[in-house]
Amino acid sequence: MMKESHDLRLRPAIVQDYETGEVLMLAYMDDEALRLTRETGKAHYWSRSRSKLWKKGESSGHEQIVKDILIDCDEDTLLLKVKQIGVACHTGYRSCFYRRIDGEIVATQG
Repeated sequence: MMKESHDLRLRPAIVQDYETGEVLMLAYMDDEALRLTRETGKAHYWSRSRSKLWKKGESSGHEQIVKDILIDCDEDTLLLKVKQIGVACHTGYRSCFYRRIDGEIVATQG
């Protein structure tokens, strides 16, 4: 029997500003990330690139205070409504969605 890979247990998590509805980022959560998020009120995710659990803002200080968590009808995608402290994107933009598909930047940093 083949061992299930960690990625198969991950749920996409859409992260949205709880006041404006702006989509800030997309991340992934495993059961542990979801449990920690619910317990602490601060967003935790599973990093697919680093293969580890991480708390948003643990090194940058740009935390996400979770105001609500919703799940879709198939129970395989999460929506986190958060108060963003600082910026959401590691590149310095408020949202990870700061450029068009052609590369045009449509937002300012910070």
